[in-house]
Amino acid sequence: MSSLERGVTFILGGARSGKSSFAEGLIEASSMDAVFLATGRAWDNEMSERIELHKARRGPNWTTIEEPLDLVGALEKVCTANSAILVDCLTLWLTNLMMGERDIEEETATFVTAISHLKGAVVLVSNEVGLGIVPENRMARAFRDHAGRLHQAVAQAATTVYFVAAGLPLKMKG
Repeated sequence: MSSLERGVTFILGGARSGKSSFAEGLIEASSMDAVFLATGRAWDNEMSERIELHKARRGPNWTTIEEPLDLVGALEKVCTANSAILVDCLTLWLTNLMMGERDIEEETATFVTAISHLKGAVVLVSNEVGLGIVPENRMARAFRDHAGRLHQAVAQAATTVYFVAAGLPLKMKG
């Protein structure tokens, strides 16, 4: 297992690639206070079950905060010099912003600026959605494009970047 450093670690990968487990392992191996900042919303029973499974897997040593929209505010509130915060995940946050008809470019810029000034360790998890075919509908194409731009900006600001596939992390930066 790699060691976690203060600053921003960005972990990108496909669905079920092992990125969340890898991120959790980084934080658990550190001596910092573990905070899970969840961006997902339980829109249906299946998502509620997923959320409960994730909570059970992390166990009682984690503080969980649910914040679907104000990611910057939540990070600024809980980030201390001794905290290790896992944000899971940026693509769900992006979905929430799009559904709320928020200004994605402004929200992205504000987020990237904010993460550069945080004191503790922040681990950001996101789904890579740009490796497949071009989506057939306008909203899906807009989502893919927003996600790609968000990922580029976050990777630029991050100290460390990993790509995870089949449970194997590939260190790309740092």
